[in-house]
Amino acid sequence: MNAPPDDSREVLWEVARLHAGVLGFVGAVLGGAAIWMLTVWLVLKGGPTVGAHLQLLGQYLYGYTVSWTGSFIGACYGALVGGAIGWVIGAVYNLVVGLRE
Repeated sequence: MNAPPDDSREVLWEVARLHAGVLGFVGAVLGGAAIWMLTVWLVLKGGPTVGAHLQLLGQYLYGYTVSWTGSFIGACYGALVGGAIGWVIGAVYNLVVGLRE
């Protein structure tokens, strides 16, 4: 088998890299939207004990409750955590790709 030319190898390495900032932004959007939607769903659902399990997030996220106000506070926290996780995944992935070069 013939080895690929050197130019194609460079292209493959450039394509393999991720933009950590974009991955962080996507993680922020998904994390914020997920907590917001879960909270709003439980508020609309109602009942005697609204979101007993989701209320436990208030132990970690200061100011979060299962309410309309809490849904926006939770969205901010979700965006912050999701963005940080997305950025870290992108940065570590790029570091590993850099070490393999």
